Amino acid sequence: MGIKGLQGFVARTCPDVCKTVDLREMAENHRINHPDFPPAIVVDAMSCVRYWYTPESWVCGGQWQEYLANLEDFIKAFTAAGIQLVFYFDGVVEEKKRDEWIKRRLRNNKEIARIFQFIKTHRKQPGRGMFVVPSALPTFTRFALKSLGQKTVCTLQEADFEVAAYGLQHNCIGILGQDSDYLIYNTCPYFSIEKLHVGRLVTEMYSREDLCRALGLSLTHLPLFACLLGNDIVPESLLEGFWHKCLVTSPHKNNSYDRRTNILLAVANYISKIPCSYSSLKHLEEMLPLGSDKTLLYRGLESYVLPGQQSPWIPPNVKNCQMFSLQQETAVCQDKEIFQLAKEQHIRSENYAIFNILSNGEIECSNSLEDECDTEIPGQALIYRPARQHIYSVLLESAKGGAYPLVKEWFVYFGNPLQQPELIQPVQPFVPGGIPNLKTLWFAEGPDVEKQRYSTFLACFYLQDEMEELQALEAPVAAFCCLLTYLMMQVSSLSLEDLNAFVAVVLCLKGKSAAQLAALQLAQVDSRAVHLGAVFVRGITTLLMANSACGFPFRMDDLMPWEVFDGKLFQEKYQQSHRGCSSEELLEGNESLCTPFQNLKSFICKACMAKKRTIQSRPRGNGFITGTQRREFNPRFQQTHRSSYVPPYHSQMRGFLRRNPQTQGRQYGLGHQDQRRRFHLPPR
Repeated sequence: MGIKGLQGFVARTCPDVCKTVDLREMAENHRINHPDFPPAIVVDAMSCVRYWYTPESWVCGGQWQEYLANLEDFIKAFTAAGIQLVFYFDGVVEEKKRDEWIKRRLRNNKEIARIFQFIKTHRKQPGRGMFVVPSALPTFTRFALKSLGQKTVCTLQEADFEVAAYGLQHNCIGILGQDSDYLIYNTCPYFSIEKLHVGRLVTEMYSREDLCRALGLSLTHLPLFACLLGNDIVPESLLEGFWHKCLVTSPHKNNSYDRRTNILLAVANYISKIPCSYSSLKHLEEMLPLGSDKTLLYRGLESYVLPGQQSPWIPPNVKNCQMFSLQQETAVCQDKEIFQLAKEQHIRSENYAIFNILSNGEIECSNSLEDECDTEIPGQALIYRPARQHIYSVLLESAKGGAYPLVKEWFVYFGNPLQQPELIQPVQPFVPGGIPNLKTLWFAEGPDVEKQRYSTFLACFYLQDEMEELQALEAPVAAFCCLLTYLMMQVSSLSLEDLNAFVAVVLCLKGKSAAQLAALQLAQVDSRAVHLGAVFVRGITTLLMANSACGFPFRMDDLMPWEVFDGKLFQEKYQQSHRGCSSEELLEGNESLCTPFQNLKSFICKACMAKKRTIQSRPRGNGFITGTQRREFNPRFQQTHRSSYVPPYHSQMRGFLRRNPQTQGRQYGLGHQDQRRRFHLPPR
């Protein structure tokens, strides 16, 4: 996550550290000097996604087709120069960085509240100065890059260490990212994604050697420099007294500099006089107020030592334990075959979230663009929790003693202070004869197993009775119907107008190019539609998790947002629907979509009615939500209705958007009815 202020310090105070470089020239020189190593750049994707997301609209839920086209253009620019890209994504939040993760999430909550206040006041999207990435953007970026043929790695620890190690071990041209930690690691050169001009393949390279010259340090001093400024392991709050001491004795103090710049220079001056040895480190540990954990500084230094490297601050006989060392014996899942496959799929970016659950029984979800003042829509974390509980039971069926272990959830939503994880009990979905065991779902073959995978997936969303009709649809549309039906069942305030808008989007999206969607202009932005867009997109990640757990009844490519959703298009359809526009207008005059529109609606309404949920009409007109008072947290919601939609007949799906015929499954009865639409917080 970097060292606070270091990147800005380098740009302002040490301009010689930043050099403009032509990546094409660097690749050509690399070919000459290293003929056995094709030119490659390792990409810290998590620090790049905000720069890759260039579509004008970002609040409405994501312009996914535009974004996919941007990624394709990005890759083509490097491919044309003969440069291979290797993309790394954070696969975990390490325990030592959890406190910092929580602080950032709570800070993001405040930023999101300001965004919704702006939208309600001005009925438009804020400027780029308030930009936050669309919900789940890193997750879908990972699968997008993989679908575009790129090598994509999901890490087993914080990504910056693995990125630096890969760059060093594979003799890469450099690292592309925006994280000042790459100035500290002794690895290949560090390139700025922020300064990159993709068309010309020109960017800025940060030189560690020049940084050391500017600070009067050696390369071996840099890890200590980072730790004494405060990083993800050594908190800044413990260093204030030390900084004051350095400032008092520093000859470089300059009143024209801000405090952080003077601290950076003063700390560099202090440690330049310290011999690089383990005894110097022990002296510092005694001097600093590290509290009960005297190993903080040691662990901070160790975090910068890459495989094959030695550090003078660490005794040579101490084995570097940075590389991922989770043992099978300590994992939640005790089946070696299942654990190994989940791990391999995780690293190759083929599954979603399940390795974290099988390895340490923990899962997290960052902020979503949700309006904390909207009292009618629960947090997405609560909406999808019943489905996740089903998924946990599928994954953890082979736990010790037959009892389900609790899963630790770190999910951001209004009312959750994130002081500790919520302990969630897995709940078995209803499938006659019980859930197939994980080895059957993951390793067995044949039509009967395919049927079991599909029915188990549907059971996670209470839709096992609808298997035959869903299997008749194209896979992306079937997944869309599964998600939207579940959403309509779980959130009683969702109306017929909301349903119309979602269905119109999936039908109208099919014939539109990225350029057409980019050209779509909105007269105004509705805050509730922004909220619903984020909730829907987060639901797609729940589909990915269920698909991974159930042995992939769907291709992951069929569960991507660019197949079924576009933020601006949803805003347009939502506003039209709530103004009372006809279905013909919602469908843009395309008569061929009228029957599919009615059929999809009828299917969803019929499935909801089977669960005692009638979808009511509740048009909002242009009555935009303008309230700004924070809601009292209460996960039960009132609803007022005017009329309802009753599906005219029962078997509407045949012949519409059919997929390849498959073996049809039996229709099963409903189970676990008592769990519908009740959002109780489980005991911590």
